[in-house]
Amino acid sequence: MIELKSEVEIGKMRAAGAVVAEILRELAAMVEPGVTTAELDSKAERMISLAGCRSAFKNYQVGDAVYPAVLCASVNDEVVHGIPSDRPIEEGDLVSLDFGVEKEGYYGDSAVTVVAGDTDEQSRRLVEVTRRSMEAGIEQMRPGQRLGDVGAAVQEVAEGGGFSVVRSFVGHGIGRALHEDPQLPNFGKRGRGQALRAGMVLAIEPMINAGGYGVRVKEDGWTAVTMDGSRSAHFEHTVAITDEGPQVLTAVAEEASL
Repeated sequence: MIELKSEVEIGKMRAAGAVVAEILRELAAMVEPGVTTAELDSKAERMISLAGCRSAFKNYQVGDAVYPAVLCASVNDEVVHGIPSDRPIEEGDLVSLDFGVEKEGYYGDSAVTVVAGDTDEQSRRLVEVTRRSMEAGIEQMRPGQRLGDVGAAVQEVAEGGGFSVVRSFVGHGIGRALHEDPQLPNFGKRGRGQALRAGMVLAIEPMINAGGYGVRVKEDGWTAVTMDGSRSAHFEHTVAITDEGPQVLTAVAEEASL
């Protein structure tokens, strides 16, 4: 069942999203050579407590696997769900930060990829194309459009830039649960799939690889890496579909309407 959110509920999700946006912005500013992803996780956990929220990720369970941190920090060939560690970030690393909170019963979820220091041109372009692919998808998130229109827009930008779209992980509905119906693939055909309606709230999250789209999950049960060792980038926003257009609930104020 797809739950349509009222204006009041969207307002509560906007409040949760504002917390996510502020914390994620501070974490992104901390990314530099020598910092560990465990330090980023500790900072995020302190900020969650100060904001009076609850982590969306810590103790999240899939099967027998329980996620141990409040932040997903994926480096270079790690696509998503990287577990923070004491390994220092190095010059030129791509660091994808995926973060979410629950506030007063509603969730916000967002991700950004940050370059640590200087890196190669392909990596910088990968980050830029991934961000633009998300923005192209958001532009399609309007009543009357379909899930396939969103996925196709993401795919066209990503593949047009010479990169590949991960198939194994997709976006999702969000609200009173972190993951709700429907699933939102980052690929597809225009005019196909579920019709979008005002009141739907979706987390759109392209994961784009520099090489092939194949991924595998490491022995820790969480960290997904590219099959060919190529680098990956990840961006995500929580977006409300309204009659006035897409409203980004996890962005700073000046970016809230695309």
